[in-house]
Amino acid sequence: MPLIFSRRPPTNTTAIFYRDRARQAESDASTATLDNVRSRFLRAAKAWDEMATRAEKTAERRSVNEEAKHLAEMDASED
Repeated sequence: MPLIFSRRPPTNTTAIFYRDRARQAESDASTATLDNVRSRFLRAAKAWDEMATRAEKTAERRSVNEEAKHLAEMDASED
């Protein structure tokens, strides 16, 4: 099987990055003195969390699809 290289960072690393950014935005919100700034940080935290969740779901689907493809290739090679 040929190796495939991607310029895309690993999804689990991306999800971790997104979660870190969400925590930072939450921290910034807790120290904000202006309501509009606090709201902006909280919206950002929510968006980062949503991106992390999507990245995790995508990684899971990709893993399932790759496993199914691998099993199909194994079955085809046995015939």
